[in-house]
Amino acid sequence: MPKNSSRYYWWCQISGWTVAILMLILLQFIYNQNVNADFIGYQVLTLVCGLLATHLYREFIKRSNWLLLPIEKAFPKLLLGIIVVSVFAGLIRIGIADRLDLATNRKKLDFPTRLFFVTLQYLFLLVPWILIYYFYHYIEKSRRQQVDTLKLEALVKELELKTIKSHINPHFIFNSLNSIRALIDENPNRARTAITELSNILRSSMQTEKQETVSFEKELNIVKDYLALEHIRFEDRLRVEYEIDADTLNQPIPPMMLQTLVENAIKHGISKQLNGGIVKIISDFKDNYHELVIRNTGRLNGSFNGDGFGLVSTKNRLQLLFGQKANFDIRELKGETVEATVLIPIDPAK
Repeated sequence: MPKNSSRYYWWCQISGWTVAILMLILLQFIYNQNVNADFIGYQVLTLVCGLLATHLYREFIKRSNWLLLPIEKAFPKLLLGIIVVSVFAGLIRIGIADRLDLATNRKKLDFPTRLFFVTLQYLFLLVPWILIYYFYHYIEKSRRQQVDTLKLEALVKELELKTIKSHINPHFIFNSLNSIRALIDENPNRARTAITELSNILRSSMQTEKQETVSFEKELNIVKDYLALEHIRFEDRLRVEYEIDADTLNQPIPPMMLQTLVENAIKHGISKQLNGGIVKIISDFKDNYHELVIRNTGRLNGSFNGDGFGLVSTKNRLQLLFGQKANFDIRELKGETVEATVLIPIDPAK
């Protein structure tokens, strides 16, 4: 037990029993007005015996793990324990009181009767004690469970994000290397240029590895490098357009998300068109959302229906980072155009 918790426990124990004994002395004074040194000494003995009994009972409860039981199972055991502890405390108090000659009524009552009344007095004092002690630990246990649950959820979230990232980077690297491989025999100079482009992209992606979100501007710069690399392979078949609201550049987005969507647009859209096509990136505000739109020439066929890893990972990351308010949608428009739309809720504090 931490030192602060131990100090707090003893402070509560001593102050609680002291208040209870002072109340008994006050009641004696009010009703009988017979408060002498023997009576006060007797009540101090009551306090000491109560402290000893409750402390031993507490240690027994902890060792028996009764606090871990449900209320319906714990309470019968706790109440039975209170009766046993009350009898135990009563026996100690009577024994010490007789030895010190503090029991003023021992000549008037026989031992069983005295034990009954002393046990009853301790029962009266111990029932509130056990209720306070149990419910304090019950509430504390519930609070710790909530904290542990939140920590576990955060850990699961972190592990899921790391798992997703560990798939995204190889996915991106392999697609880029395939682009470079197509250039090696055809045009070595352009291949070397492509390798330099890829190096710049990998350096940027590695810097974002430990981040859950990056600014849209930073992600957009990576995408521009990627598109420059892909343009070497597709040449005039790939045309790129941008429609960017400058105010959206500071908005947070998941790292490599935009790159993944653009990569899918090229792989499943532009590369399958004989004459190539257009990739258009739009970033704007819509109501209380940052809206990202990636449009590309192509059709939403079976290989591009949202079941691929890149698109699944986009859905998963948006839910993990921004909750249910975030949304991802992909659809086919008229005129052989596919549109992927990401809606990220705007943080009002920013």
